[in-house]
Amino acid sequence: MQKNIAIFASGSGTNAENIIRHFQGNKDVNVALVVSNKPDAYVLVRAANLHVPSLTLTREEFARGEELVRLMKERGIDFIVLAGFLLRVPEALIEAYPGRIVNIHPALLPKYGGKGMYGDRVHRAVVEAGERESGITIHLIDEQYDRGTTVFQAKCPVLPGDTPDDVARKVHALEYAHYPEVIERLVAGLDKAE
Repeated sequence: MQKNIAIFASGSGTNAENIIRHFQGNKDVNVALVVSNKPDAYVLVRAANLHVPSLTLTREEFARGEELVRLMKERGIDFIVLAGFLLRVPEALIEAYPGRIVNIHPALLPKYGGKGMYGDRVHRAVVEAGERESGITIHLIDEQYDRGTTVFQAKCPVLPGDTPDDVARKVHALEYAHYPEVIERLVAGLDKAE
């Protein structure tokens, strides 16, 4: 039976678009909804262009976890994908979707994770620390920022002279290459878990 996923995103939505395109025509996985906390987020334009319904909720509406759970259940959502989503996921949603909410972080956790560590801030910290590698961490979320069970990591070199923008380009390439496939594998595992 086809599983419905919702993508939560706060920004431009390049990862969200990549995921939507990956699952177009997939008989097992359907991107049924894009959810954002910002009414002007470009991810909503991308969703509309790809004929995926979207929903915008305020910070307060997100904080009311029970309402969010109701909205997800109403739309038949089986799995939630965070793709550049910057609000804390309420405990009620985590409890309603145990092991069914996945996030991608633009560094090799546990390094450079936690509240406030996202996007360019992460890449700048990696370069400033003189790291020789960076990458992505895909993890199931729990109640703490960037602490859930890691399901996949991929690495890229950080070369002498690399700028945060250089690192960002390498990390984005890893995100686009791996995130949709890991999501597909996790969603396929839902049937076995049920």
